[in-house]
Amino acid sequence: MSEIINTPQAPAAIGPYVQARKWNQLLFTSGQIALDPQTAQIVAGGIEAQTQQVLQNLQAILQAAGSDSQKVIKTVIFLKDMNDFATVNQIYGDFFGSHKPARSTVEVARLPKDVLIEIECIAEC
Repeated sequence: MSEIINTPQAPAAIGPYVQARKWNQLLFTSGQIALDPQTAQIVAGGIEAQTQQVLQNLQAILQAAGSDSQKVIKTVIFLKDMNDFATVNQIYGDFFGSHKPARSTVEVARLPKDVLIEIECIAEC
């Protein structure tokens, strides 16, 4: 059995998907973009602000599922511009601290709402 995870502390799904799905002791999040959950608007401030908002959105979903950033097993980062990698890597490293999930990072041509970054993850619950 799987359980749908939904929290108002992260942006509502903008399509036919859910914020996350918990299956047994694993959590699979949908990709999170830099939408402010209160305003449903993309945050201003470039890659730094967008990366921080994406990680805040993921943290809210993790917490709603009874998990946290220290239980993340794998992340996938989608970047509009690989030249932003060093900036994203610094913010990502600060977010996870000494915990180091497996990770893939890919550059893509375009992301929903023309954001600069999207991140999804798999975590233990």
